[in-house]
Amino acid sequence: MLEYVILFNLLSGTIVFCSTRKHLLLSLLSLEFIVLSGFLSLVLVMMIYGYELYFSLMFLVFTVCEGALGLSILVSMVRSQGNDYLSSMSLLSW
Repeated sequence: MLEYVILFNLLSGTIVFCSTRKHLLLSLLSLEFIVLSGFLSLVLVMMIYGYELYFSLMFLVFTVCEGALGLSILVSMVRSQGNDYLSSMSLLSW
């Protein structure tokens, strides 16, 4: 039953990420939701097979780094352009 909940969370996060076309903040939130679902499935598999949970701690560290980088991009984008629209983001202007 827990596996289906995790799979539903992963699929709903993926659908929201693929359908988001306007705001960067919503895209970042859906990416974090996908990563959180992946973390829950990782912990579930590690607990079933009896592995140590040290790798899950490393996964969380990389997740926090990814979130901090995403927020720094969001802040720099809002400071330079005044909004967080994905349509105004261009790689040529950076």
